[in-house]
Amino acid sequence: MMAKNQFRMLRSALAGVEAVEAATHHSFSRHTHEQFGIGLVSSGAQKSLSGRGMVEAAAGDIITVNPNEVHDGAPIGAGRSWRILYFDPEIVASLSREIGEGGAGRQEIPYPVIRNAAIAVRFEMLFGAVTGGGADGLLSEQLLLQLVANVMRERGDRQERPAVPVSIRAARDLIDDDPLAAVSLADLARESGLSRFQVLRGFAKATGLTPHAYLLQARIHRARRLIAQGTPLAEAAFASGFADQSHMTRVFVRKYGLSPRLYAGAFV
Repeated sequence: MMAKNQFRMLRSALAGVEAVEAATHHSFSRHTHEQFGIGLVSSGAQKSLSGRGMVEAAAGDIITVNPNEVHDGAPIGAGRSWRILYFDPEIVASLSREIGEGGAGRQEIPYPVIRNAAIAVRFEMLFGAVTGGGADGLLSEQLLLQLVANVMRERGDRQERPAVPVSIRAARDLIDDDPLAAVSLADLARESGLSRFQVLRGFAKATGLTPHAYLLQARIHRARRLIAQGTPLAEAAFASGFADQSHMTRVFVRKYGLSPRLYAGAFV
């Protein structure tokens, strides 16, 4: 049994898959992940922003997130607990093509909350296989393919997220191309051909994040990748554009709930 307000990063038997357990009353600010996330609420309930607006999830519900989909999360009541698997995009893209039987495959998980007991059972089986040690490779592969097929096909199509305007895409790309660079609103305005106010307003509307929040998110994504590769925390902070390790740690915890040190421990 996990203590309240606790996050655990578990060792994963599958390359490109991360496993997290959480029991918390923590409210997450808006953030993104570079990976696909598929999880299961174990107890309590939460409300969160998603690509479809605000949604609620309760015990027994599957929760999902797509790469770079802005979301947050707050408890409904005292707190909630969940388990979640994060998948490198290449894994889901490859499986999606197989599921589509040679077609392009779906690019996003259609729904942020899925109420389906059979899918919940399949998730529990996969989570156990991935984190239990001595995993049966064939069983894990089978469960993974079945789970992705289930969540991709659940309840048909949804309306796609609106495209980012060209002007805002230019400003966003300036950050993405070099997250370590010092960038100002004037730089973003010049790149997009807009005024500073227009780019600030348009950026938040199109991406769900302010330019500064987006920059911090890009830097923490870089830090997460470096830490997973075994880079010492102080070096990862410097190489990701943070003032020091403490600054990186504060942002990491605010975005993901667990510390960089706990995250690193799953890859030792």
